[in-house]
Amino acid sequence: QVQLVESGGGLVQAGGSLRLSCAGSGRTDSPYRMGWFRQAPGKEREFVAAIRWSGGNTFYADSVKGRFTVSRDNAKNTVYLQMNNLKPEDTAVYYCAATWGGSYYKTSTYNYWGQGTQVTVSS
Repeated sequence: QVQLVESGGGLVQAGGSLRLSCAGSGRTDSPYRMGWFRQAPGKEREFVAAIRWSGGNTFYADSVKGRFTVSRDNAKNTVYLQMNNLKPEDTAVYYCAATWGGSYYKTSTYNYWGQGTQVTVSS
């Protein structure tokens, strides 16, 4: 089993920044990839960003490229999502997830999920 705990969400004005953290525990073998997803009310969960645990290759949704940065600290088993220039349309519950293989942008790929953290961007 793997436990993922997100933190860092909150309320911010448009143009502001937040940094989300996702701390993992449980399995001793490192995941192949960690992903960030978000889900707004009435919408499907969508891919935001992902990072390979080994090597650090990163992937982003077009809607967040240039504004969001995903990173990881292997020693702390923690993944971060730095979100800059936030927009009201970024408002959603943000989830981190871990996978040991598969497509980085598909929710079905990921084996474990955190409980989510709310991000609200006011205009």
